[in-house]
Amino acid sequence: MADKKTIAIGISGGIAAYKIADLVSRLTKKGFQIEVIMTEAAQELVAPLTFSTLSGRPVHCKMFQEENEVEHIAIGDRADLMVIVPATANIMAKAVAGIADDLLSTVILAADSPVMFFPAMNTRMWEHPATKANVEILRERGFAVIDPDEGFLACGTAGKGRLGSIDMIEEMICDAMATLESGKDLEGKTLLLSAGPTEEPIDPVRCITNRSSGKMGYAIAKAAKRRGADVHLVSGPVSLKAPEGVHLYPVGSALEMKETIDDLYDKADITIMAAAVSDYHVKNAATQKIKKDDDTLILELEKNPDILASLGARKHGILVGFAAETQNLKENALSKLERKNLDMIVANNVTLKGAGFGSDTNIVTIYKKSGAKEYPQMDKLALADVILNEILELEEPIK
Repeated sequence: MADKKTIAIGISGGIAAYKIADLVSRLTKKGFQIEVIMTEAAQELVAPLTFSTLSGRPVHCKMFQEENEVEHIAIGDRADLMVIVPATANIMAKAVAGIADDLLSTVILAADSPVMFFPAMNTRMWEHPATKANVEILRERGFAVIDPDEGFLACGTAGKGRLGSIDMIEEMICDAMATLESGKDLEGKTLLLSAGPTEEPIDPVRCITNRSSGKMGYAIAKAAKRRGADVHLVSGPVSLKAPEGVHLYPVGSALEMKETIDDLYDKADITIMAAAVSDYHVKNAATQKIKKDDDTLILELEKNPDILASLGARKHGILVGFAAETQNLKENALSKLERKNLDMIVANNVTLKGAGFGSDTNIVTIYKKSGAKEYPQMDKLALADVILNEILELEEPIK
């Protein structure tokens, strides 16, 4: 490539370090400049010469080199993307605490580029409360942390902690680089987005709702804003903070969400309905708290308007829906794509581990009229960029 892009790959001391030789070889052949940084523990597992031979570049191992540059700053300045793979529990803990006691941890702290972590470790280490808390903090700070796979581990046990496939890691890195190259590719576009659950009152203290956390919708809002879009987020009740610079419209019920979206829709170039909207509301909600005088309580439910279908009936621009299913994923998603006049639908099976409501990750299949594409389990912020990339690849370009 004419403008060669640089990827810094940090290798920490997990046994999966040997797999990264293949990754470095593949990315180098694709034309990327690879800067490999190794911890002392990683050097015990694989010789630095392996990576310098495959990348055609010197491997960075020491804080203090003889070259006339500040090593950790120089690497951070050159890198368009930083990838920590395998990421041990130790290196993630250092990143959270801001510890900089070796070259890799110092480069992470000084990095000005996006950082992706691909963890690999023993199952008990991955499931330890400290590791879980560190992963959550990293994601809150905007780092992409991709869950490891389940399978047979080097320690002789089986469980979650196995490094994801090199195919998947390579694809995610290439997608991230493509996103970085696109830059502000949504600048000048208005994006209307719904997120979270809706709440249908039973009485002043009770309601009917669902398990949606709003994390997927908020991740899309953050990614779209970063890529230059004017983002209008219509959100049901969630515990999340709206991304900086996003226009937030808090709503409660499905009827409130519909009214707000209807007011904003005509100005939107792209509309993404990621909210889990209640299908029904209580026909005659009580104005006072219902007392538990009887053994049973019968509620009469009335159907809510179908917001997505109403938008499809007067569609303009790009219209994207979501389908949270528990069975017949393909059939239900394709039916919804057709019935509601959508350009694209993002479907997931919420019964799968790592894909349900409230999870920090998701596993989706994206359906368009031209076909379908499956994506592996990944962090919702990383998936948000995938969804936006897929929107921009639609046959009918956004005008």
